[in-house]
Amino acid sequence: MRNRYSVGIVGCTGAVGQEMISVLKKRDFPIAQLCLFASTNSAGKKVKTPFGEIKIEEFSVEKTQHLDFVLLAVSGEFSKQYAREIAKGKAIVIDNSSALRLEDDVPLVIPEINAEDAKGAKLIANPNCSTAILVVALWPIHKAFKCKKVIVSTYQATSGGGAPAMEELREQTKNYLEGKPVLNKKFAHPIPFNLIPQIDTFQANLYTKEEMKVTWETQKIFHEPEMLISCTAVRIPTFRAHAEAVTIETEEEITPEAVREIFSWAPGVQLVDEPENLKYPMPLTATEQFDVEAGRVRQSLVFGKNGIDFFVCGDQLLKGAALNAVQIAEIFITEEV
Repeated sequence: MRNRYSVGIVGCTGAVGQEMISVLKKRDFPIAQLCLFASTNSAGKKVKTPFGEIKIEEFSVEKTQHLDFVLLAVSGEFSKQYAREIAKGKAIVIDNSSALRLEDDVPLVIPEINAEDAKGAKLIANPNCSTAILVVALWPIHKAFKCKKVIVSTYQATSGGGAPAMEELREQTKNYLEGKPVLNKKFAHPIPFNLIPQIDTFQANLYTKEEMKVTWETQKIFHEPEMLISCTAVRIPTFRAHAEAVTIETEEEITPEAVREIFSWAPGVQLVDEPENLKYPMPLTATEQFDVEAGRVRQSLVFGKNGIDFFVCGDQLLKGAALNAVQIAEIFITEEV
């Protein structure tokens, strides 16, 4: 019989934490014990899970020391304070926050791309949601044709702001339709029937931090620190699944046919590219799917024979968060690494 493992989820009541529980079950992760941790407000409550009823515990480092894996679905400040402490114990720690992604001693891992970077690590970072959805499709193209420039525009669902942001879209859309005042707390502006070309804070170069995450994280995952990447990140009024329009310039000549062929077999990617049948990647079809949809593949009118435009869409709470974290844990229970 295969080994079974004890797993802890810190931040179990949030959107990502809830998805982690679901993904562990759907991927048949060999669970011996599942421990759920949250704040004082939730501690002591019993919740139904696919693994049975579990009592939520108030987090402490000591309670994680006997576990094999600890998945963090918490804020960056929490991770900065506790992630390295947890990793001093038995557990392999997989952090979903942005706090440690660019630290030299913390690998940033997409298992379809750089699983080997996780080898021997006790603390591993999960990439930004937009980065993860982009690179799972971009990597096999880069391996075949060598990307020189990558230009990305993201259309990001409210799920990127967590469960309260999704609820704000739901409540304020209702207010809008009923003629009531439309308020905003999680977003800089009202989100219903609007889009906001700002996610996170503006940096000195006038890109937002979210946009720079795509650049910095892709460079780290690919081990390509000089790759030229520009991103514009936009929040849109959908619940789940981020979409991204991507333009690339490659060193080698590239064709739409070659890219479609790559997408047809690339791990974690589903080719959806039948414009004659009005089939292309959309949040509606990518929601709750493990694979990232890729399509709208066409020759670039700017870069010509060395350029391609395509469109991707992936579930932010899955490949952009919970699924990738569980996939990282799976690296350690196989013989592949």
